[in-house]
Amino acid sequence: MKVISDYYPNWRDLDIHESSPGGRGASIKMRNECKGYTASQLYPDITPGHIHQKSGYRCENLEKLTFLDNSFDLFITQDVMEHIFDPEAAFKEIARVLKPGGAHIFTVPLINKNRITEIWASHDEKGQIIYHHEPEWHGNPVDAKGALVTMHWGYDLAGFILEKAKMPTVIIAIDNIDLGIRAEYIDVLLSAKYENYWTGHGFMKLKSVFSYLFRFMNSERSSNSSHGG
Repeated sequence: MKVISDYYPNWRDLDIHESSPGGRGASIKMRNECKGYTASQLYPDITPGHIHQKSGYRCENLEKLTFLDNSFDLFITQDVMEHIFDPEAAFKEIARVLKPGGAHIFTVPLINKNRITEIWASHDEKGQIIYHHEPEWHGNPVDAKGALVTMHWGYDLAGFILEKAKMPTVIIAIDNIDLGIRAEYIDVLLSAKYENYWTGHGFMKLKSVFSYLFRFMNSERSSNSSHGG
């Protein structure tokens, strides 16, 4: 929630969509305080685009979203992108439904850090699961058996998103004991959508946003250093 509040202080007035909310923390705060907040889960027995009657959540598949282009200011995922079988499709779809100037803000365990990203599980041509390593499962709010880990991402994820979805991405590491934030995987990623960002107004706007990000991160480092972090 800190990254959302710091970089988008007007978040309460924005159109925000969250995929696979966990029912705690930032998800509850956005749901309660942002009138433009919507959320979805992936239900295996419901057609994407339809509402799950019991939970009230819309069913959506990140690899093939049913939303119109340019629908949201912010797209939020928390520890979701390590469970996607086709991450290229998912990041492209998120970019498609973001408004120009919008952002995908998300957490994902960057387990491989400086090492190259590894595919942990994939689908074959018939849709059967191929396990490239020992299967790993995380908690899943809509499936008791859990969510299969498909990717062990590294820091090269930022380059992957830029190449596949054309969204420049920064990795923000917040290590602030005063805020109760100190763990092995504390990275938050912010991918910004700017059409024609290499030239003209799009590039200048992008440059100004990332200049702000870098200034803010430097101030965070200085603050952490003064606290012995």
